[in-house]
Amino acid sequence: MPHDTMQAKFQRLDKQATKLTTAHIGDAAVDLQCRESLTLEPGERAAVPTGIAVAIPDGYAGFVLPRSGHAMRFGISVVNSPGLIDSGYRGEISVLLINHGEDAVRFETGDRIAQLVILAVPQVEWVEVDGLDGTERGAGGFGSTGR
Repeated sequence: MPHDTMQAKFQRLDKQATKLTTAHIGDAAVDLQCRESLTLEPGERAAVPTGIAVAIPDGYAGFVLPRSGHAMRFGISVVNSPGLIDSGYRGEISVLLINHGEDAVRFETGDRIAQLVILAVPQVEWVEVDGLDGTERGAGGFGSTGR
């Protein structure tokens, strides 16, 4: 079954930055790479520039996600995961990394640090009401399902 395709423009702000492309046909995301070397100490976080700016089409948004291998091996994640890139933003993508691990982690210029996926998002018209429809769950919050 064929998938719909779309175009999203990107600009390399640093000519050493790698072009955005998926590694394999069918991949959902592209890798984002760091523009400069850095070391993240345990518990430390940093805004890491990528050297890439994007033009996400209206009706879509970009979501910056952690790389699963970094999370498993080193405890590296994205602080605000997923990081949100609105369609109107045209500045450099920076990734807010955090080291949840027990050891310092070194990244060299060009290392893959996160992933970017583009997803369709509807335009929402918010309507204020006096009350909401009831559901089986109701207002039960964190842990309310017993699992």
